Amino acid sequence: MAYTVAIAGLGAIGLRVAKAVDAGEVPGITLAAVSARDLAGARAKVAGFKTPPKSVPLAELAGHADIIVECVPAAAFREVAEPVLAAGKWLLPLSVAGLLNHMDLVDKARASGGRIVVPTGALLGLDTVRAMAVGKIHEVRLETRKPPAGLAGAPHLIENNIIIDGLTEPLCVFRGTARQAAKAFPANVNVAAALGLGRTPASIAITNR
Repeated sequence: MAYTVAIAGLGAIGLRVAKAVDAGEVPGITLAAVSARDLAGARAKVAGFKTPPKSVPLAELAGHADIIVECVPAAAFREVAEPVLAAGKWLLPLSVAGLLNHMDLVDKARASGGRIVVPTGALLGLDTVRAMAVGKIHEVRLETRKPPAGLAGAPHLIENNIIIDGLTEPLCVFRGTARQAAKAFPANVNVAAALGLGRTPASIAITNR
């Protein structure tokens, strides 16, 4: 079965995905549309594609494809996700942390027949975690280490006046749940967010692909 895909955000990840789909690297998938805050810039980035897709506003992507791949900053997550799920389409969110901050969207997906397909990315063994969740999981711990520059601008650091410049040894800057981490570091904890969704309702699928 053939599907059409639209991509929200053409940064390093979104553009790479767009190029792969346009080049035919994903069988059965056609790139129908792309979007970004700068529509003119988005149009320029895909102008040289074999089959240039439409460039449309974020909120209009759902009207152009079966599957929408979300690759936008956390602040724009809901602007992309809500109309996709309202239309009963498939959402593939790369900003998994953004989903943890908007779990009401799961109910919207269930009501409309839409689907949220969460890629596990760098997290190995999530299928095992989900299998264990058939019983009861009391606790799962994930330790994440980041280079200081990768955390620059995180809300948790700013709100708590945590200075990470010039560090010469490891510093623990946060302990908490996956949902708390998603709010504290929305651009840095997608792996933890995927793990937190290890036991989820039918409206969410988690794939290692």
